[in-house]
Amino acid sequence: MTEINGGRIAARQLKAAGVDTLFGVVAGPMIEIFAGAQQEGLKVVGCRHEMNAAFMASAWGYLKRKPGVVVAGSGPGMTNTVTPMYVATASAMPLVVLGGSSYGSTHRLGGFQEADQVAFATPGCKWTGQVDSTERIPELLHLALGRATNGRPGAVYLDFPGHHVRRRLAEEDVRLRLSTPEITRPHPDPAALQRVADLLANAQRPLIVVGKGAAWADAGAPLERLVNLGIPYVTSPMGRGVIPDDNPHFMNSARSAALKSADAILMVGARFNWMFQFGRPPRYREDVRIAQIDIEPEEMYSAAEIELGIVADAAVAAEQLCDALQARKLATASTSWLAELGQQRERNEATLQKEMGLDSVPINPHRLVREIRDVVGRDVTLSVDGETIMGISRMVLPGYHARSQLSAGTTGCMGTGVPYAIGAALARPDRPSVAVLGDYAFGAAGMEVETAARIGAKVVFVVANNEGIAGHLIQDHMLPPGSPRIASLLPAHYEKMVEMVDGHAERVERPEQIRPALERALAADRVALVHVLIDPKATRASGGTYLQ
Repeated sequence: MTEINGGRIAARQLKAAGVDTLFGVVAGPMIEIFAGAQQEGLKVVGCRHEMNAAFMASAWGYLKRKPGVVVAGSGPGMTNTVTPMYVATASAMPLVVLGGSSYGSTHRLGGFQEADQVAFATPGCKWTGQVDSTERIPELLHLALGRATNGRPGAVYLDFPGHHVRRRLAEEDVRLRLSTPEITRPHPDPAALQRVADLLANAQRPLIVVGKGAAWADAGAPLERLVNLGIPYVTSPMGRGVIPDDNPHFMNSARSAALKSADAILMVGARFNWMFQFGRPPRYREDVRIAQIDIEPEEMYSAAEIELGIVADAAVAAEQLCDALQARKLATASTSWLAELGQQRERNEATLQKEMGLDSVPINPHRLVREIRDVVGRDVTLSVDGETIMGISRMVLPGYHARSQLSAGTTGCMGTGVPYAIGAALARPDRPSVAVLGDYAFGAAGMEVETAARIGAKVVFVVANNEGIAGHLIQDHMLPPGSPRIASLLPAHYEKMVEMVDGHAERVERPEQIRPALERALAADRVALVHVLIDPKATRASGGTYLQ
């Protein structure tokens, strides 16, 4: 009679559910899961820190539209995943954390690394559970994987007490969950959809707002049809690329003007949070009429005055809305709304273009981002992280495919850029993965370059070094005069971080060196880092207010 332990059972259930990759840091009592995963042929990505492992898994899962799975040891190993769980849930990214916990025989006695791990996880998760027998591991994993991806994606936590991981069962007694339910996408109410069609058709200044929920739903094709009827649109940072940015109705460069002047807004898969100024005046008209399409009905209650909320899948709703409007003439056909926004967009982009064309030394960060934009191509997945450089990158770097841009997201969490880029490289090995990072943001997870090299993740890291958080802005103007370095950093040679793992490394000090260095890094066919020294005194708004 062949026996297998709980770790091998967990690995088999993951494989049966279509999960072929897991992330983590090898630690007890979860070593059996890592061993079982390798025995079952899963790709195991061993990382340098559990937080980075969970961020990698989040990005992998978001890009693949599957649950990203991370395995963590007990106590501090598991608590290191709390921040990524919070970020994944707030940013609607599917993450499953499998956390080992102390053995039952020592529970409440001060066992090694004993902690109430379910309590730590609960505030940041959609769902939590605890394995209560080795026999139930497949069933509980089935629940966890489904909860992470369905409805609004987010984090779930499943606790694995060590004795259930180590215990062995007869192989013939293991009952895997071998099928998953076929779940239809929720369809909109036809009468409500007709009201939204009337709203958009009759509005003098309609606007569509596209968020990462539309990216998750792969709603790009119907949304492109919709805006091409004559409706301008703006996106959230991670909503870029759902409709390719070169669509003439894309108005992110005139976002403030579009939001403030629109008389009717349709929000699709986005939220009225801080990213969209909560949907309140004075950033919006007092009399603006707002409709919202979201998978979660609770989202219709926010600071914004929502007139109509439609609970539906973004792709299905957009497709049916196109059909309802296809034969109608929109009021915008006889107004100057699109032309006005287009002119504002051109003015703002012209102002920005001046900054992007500067040949100054130290290098202006706008110039660096322009060079990145011009080199990386349409198929790239971009991960941006930092303060100054992220603000500029989210404005300038384009997106042409759904889920092609990863950033700090709803929580504004710094430290995601390096692991997100590695997760992206593993999820999409046929596409380049480029991380654009401030030096502070790179430092949060810099040792994971060794992970990237070891597992063959050919990420290109571009480190924009302005010697700290927001360059010298905080250090020089917000701290007492003469303060020691707190917000500012040493002008370190970050390229040596990749040299140590035999990656491709370059240091750039002049603007004319940027493009050749980027081209060589992209062609290197291994992990690469381009270290660019930028002006510590430059800010993301140094080009003026180009979002009006």
